[in-house]
Amino acid sequence: MLDRTYLREHPEEVREALDNRGADVDLEAVLDLDEQWRELKARGDELRHERNEVSSQIGQLKQAGKDEEAEEAIEKSSALKAELEEVETEAGELEAELEAAMYELPQVPHESVPVGEDESDNVERRRWGFDDLRDLPDEVVPHYDLGEDLDVIDEDRGAKTTGAGFYFLKGDGARLEHALIQFMLDVHREQGYVDVFPPVPVKSESMRGTGQLPKFADDAYRLGGSNDEDYEDDDLWLCPTAEVPVTNMYAGEILLDDDLPLKHQAYTPNFRREAGEHGTETRGIVRVHQFNKVELVNFVEPETSYDRLEGLLEEAEAVLRRLDLPYRILELCTGDLTFASAKTYDIEVWAPGDDMADGPEEGGRWLEVSSASNFEEFQARRAGLRYRPERHESAEYLHTLNASGLALPRVMVAILEYYQNDDGTVTIPEALRPYMDGQEVIEGHEKVGESALGAGERE
Repeated sequence: MLDRTYLREHPEEVREALDNRGADVDLEAVLDLDEQWRELKARGDELRHERNEVSSQIGQLKQAGKDEEAEEAIEKSSALKAELEEVETEAGELEAELEAAMYELPQVPHESVPVGEDESDNVERRRWGFDDLRDLPDEVVPHYDLGEDLDVIDEDRGAKTTGAGFYFLKGDGARLEHALIQFMLDVHREQGYVDVFPPVPVKSESMRGTGQLPKFADDAYRLGGSNDEDYEDDDLWLCPTAEVPVTNMYAGEILLDDDLPLKHQAYTPNFRREAGEHGTETRGIVRVHQFNKVELVNFVEPETSYDRLEGLLEEAEAVLRRLDLPYRILELCTGDLTFASAKTYDIEVWAPGDDMADGPEEGGRWLEVSSASNFEEFQARRAGLRYRPERHESAEYLHTLNASGLALPRVMVAILEYYQNDDGTVTIPEALRPYMDGQEVIEGHEKVGESALGAGERE
């Protein structure tokens, strides 16, 4: 969250930042709450000081035999106590209201972020891999048709067992997913990342710490409690991204300067309702409710965080380069930044199977597979993440960053479409072959069950 002192001292800067973001926030109401709260706190301090003075006089008056004046002082002390309790109660209520309002304020974008309204104003910084594209079939089959033909993706049975937006990977499809996960973990381990295998359910406090709550509650899956009627519901959510548990690992702790930079990577399944994107993808695995991802989380000293952001971007890019998948880098504008981010780069892989309007000259479309973001101290304030620059110095808020390294379904889409061959098979990228026992091509599988038979064969 934002620093209250910064908000008080720089309201115009915050107002401009919110306008650039297109944020629908009543900043005046937040500032008014803060002013009321500070006035009550000041009044409480005055009452406390006055009551202490009166209380100290009572004993002196009694010793001096001034019983009547002592009684008046006692009555005054009681009245001051009652007023103080009333002021403290009101201040506590305002504090809770102000805290809730502060949780609704998004991050202030870094001064280098381009100003824009939405994704159409994002700035393309560079492309990679288009100078030496592999030969593609005259008509590239979209991943959802190819996955069905090869029987490596089964959306129908996923919908049957769980619901729309869930799917099965089968045979070489499942093996390819496992290979991608292990490959990514190995790449980032080489880059100095320490592996973490976090819990999948996370508490509301953790979701607030990274900024998923309260803003995006409708996009997450909340867990119910026991079937026992006497048992209260668990305060748990299914992990929407490993960013949540890994960032909150050190919540409320003080790290040492020698610990930083601290780089963690974590593979988890992730769960999102995609509430704001309903109906945008009716086929395939581009937008689904459960997906695998390797997440990169960094904890750094504030003065190094923007250099680290560039390094983090390169670390995520390395996966696509080793897979030899063409991609581009976008710098997000103010209107397309996520709630907690001060600056973000998106990595978009090229998938040539769907001829979408936003694709490059070669056709196809761009698929976001990673967002590399610097949150500065926004998450650190919410989660209480601090470090001590020197053993004798006061603790300060550190900066957090993260990136997907990468989100797997869309990488899978890109591989199936970019590496497909004229005969309907798919060449396995060289970097993944050691993880698939040297296998070079996905040729598909025989389908099972009566549904695989032609109409005349089912009788």
